[in-house]
Amino acid sequence: MPNCRLSPDRRAVPTALVPVSCNARHGQSWDSEVVASSVLIVDDCRSFADAARLLLEQQGVRVVGQACTSADAVELVASLHPDVVLVDLMLGDESGLDLAQLLAQSGRREAPAVILISACPQVDVEELIAASPASGFLPKSDLSADAIRRIVGDGRMQAAAR
Repeated sequence: MPNCRLSPDRRAVPTALVPVSCNARHGQSWDSEVVASSVLIVDDCRSFADAARLLLEQQGVRVVGQACTSADAVELVASLHPDVVLVDLMLGDESGLDLAQLLAQSGRREAPAVILISACPQVDVEELIAASPASGFLPKSDLSADAIRRIVGDGRMQAAAR
């Protein structure tokens, strides 16, 4: 796992970043049949988001969308109403922490559970996570249906399963 440092604007930044690009509009995908209970993946690295989607779907989780910018995530949350949103701490030039805050203040009666994800070890970002409205944190290497279930509880995950 890469080591991370905190930037002046509270972002966790890996010390060795590999540049990635994302065409947000092209990167969106979701099931044609929208369900009330679902998981949305927000990550600017499309290859990771695709791999996470495949992994979670193989474990019985219903993933209804992917976004790679905060704006697209807000739009998809408003239209898809996911119960769980996985948000990368580093969304290119954006902060996943800011998105978590925005989603918590969305005005939805039941805001989605936000789980922050990162390639950074948890110890490097603990203070940021503790100060955020997120339900929890998962290192990307630990992502699984069971790990999400441990954070948000069985009720939301059973509803998000197929």
